[in-house]
Amino acid sequence: MNSRKIFYWSIIVALAGFLFGFDTVVISGADKQLQTLWQTSDLYHGLVVMSSALWGTVIGAIFGSIPTNKLGRKRTLIIIGVLFFVSAVGTSMANDTLVFAFFRFLGGLGIGASTIAAPTYVSEIAPAKDRGKLVALYQFNIVFGILVAFTSNYFLQDIGENAWRWMLGIQALPALIYTVLVFGVPESPRWILEYRKDKEKAIEILKQINPETDIEEELKAIATEKSKETADESIFMKKYRKPLLLAFFIAFFNQVSGINAFLYYAPRIFELAGMEQSASFLSSIGIGFVNLIFTLIGVALIDKFGRKTLMYIGSVGYIISLGLVSTAFVLEWKGMFVPAFFFLFIAAHAIGQGAVIWVFISEIFPNKLRAAGQSFGSSVHWILAALIPSFIPFLFKEIGPATVFIFFCLMMVWQLFWVMFKMPETKGETLENLAESLSNKE
Repeated sequence: MNSRKIFYWSIIVALAGFLFGFDTVVISGADKQLQTLWQTSDLYHGLVVMSSALWGTVIGAIFGSIPTNKLGRKRTLIIIGVLFFVSAVGTSMANDTLVFAFFRFLGGLGIGASTIAAPTYVSEIAPAKDRGKLVALYQFNIVFGILVAFTSNYFLQDIGENAWRWMLGIQALPALIYTVLVFGVPESPRWILEYRKDKEKAIEILKQINPETDIEEELKAIATEKSKETADESIFMKKYRKPLLLAFFIAFFNQVSGINAFLYYAPRIFELAGMEQSASFLSSIGIGFVNLIFTLIGVALIDKFGRKTLMYIGSVGYIISLGLVSTAFVLEWKGMFVPAFFFLFIAAHAIGQGAVIWVFISEIFPNKLRAAGQSFGSSVHWILAALIPSFIPFLFKEIGPATVFIFFCLMMVWQLFWVMFKMPETKGETLENLAESLSNKE
């Protein structure tokens, strides 16, 4: 097996995750500066200024399967890089809320589409035994992007009244590097077979991936799966109800943990807990480091212990940490209590949902419908990711952070029951075997 090539291609494609993570979190550093600059209300600031990228992400997630299927995985990944570059330059030069929101929206389109194209591509080139950790490289890069964004915000926060422009504009450099590098990866052989019907080209790439594999046997498995398809198949057909519900619930629980609400408003939350502004930015960097370390642990363990075991660990960690955060706000504990409890929350997320979600969704749908299934799960994820952070400033003011975090904690109790009774294990299985086992035979 040409493991070096597979890893190299996977890490390049996974750099879309770096841009996703950076773009998602970099706005947290500009949060209060932008509200002060444009004198917006809490509700307008949350819905328009802070969440415009998330609404773009929703659109990108809903419709991202179209270019992923029609244009191919590779071309879609290139377009994603261009969107991130234009967004970074545009937001850094914006002079009013609507122009700013428009360019953030473009970056959101890139995020949404990347959650479909990148995991889909890597799952289709990766061998079954390594698929978990290779697809999870996308999540690792999301986390790395988050850490770099928090660190960048910390060092740029004091460079003047236009510090926010530098915070947002610096993303143009990694976006450009990623776009150039992705030109060098091959197209997915499964996409070539399914949509271009080019068997020779698919065989050529399959041989690059694994020269020792029985190419005819692999082609036979793909053909067998394809023979069971019917015309105009859709993920909403009865026989795909099980993978559809699995994709829905893992995405749903991911967001009702409060992860995106926290990442967007980390400095604000720490200030509500009684910390100075500079200390709140520094604590945000700590969050990034914890996230990175435990994501590495999750990536290392996902193919050894499986997706379900990591979700058990993450669910219990969520419940404990969110319970402690809620208690800290109720009892008005000041200082480092809230950051310490959030470190535990981030560790639980990183080793559980963070490591598993994009791997799991990319595995449970058949080849023809993988991008559509990824789009569905991603859409559920991002609709909630847009709605929840949009109302966080308003909810903190009206009902208080303690109530908000109690709600998130209760949702994670439900996640634990879902993992226990409904979530299947997918480690080590070929994509074709998983498609067969999760389809309704009736």
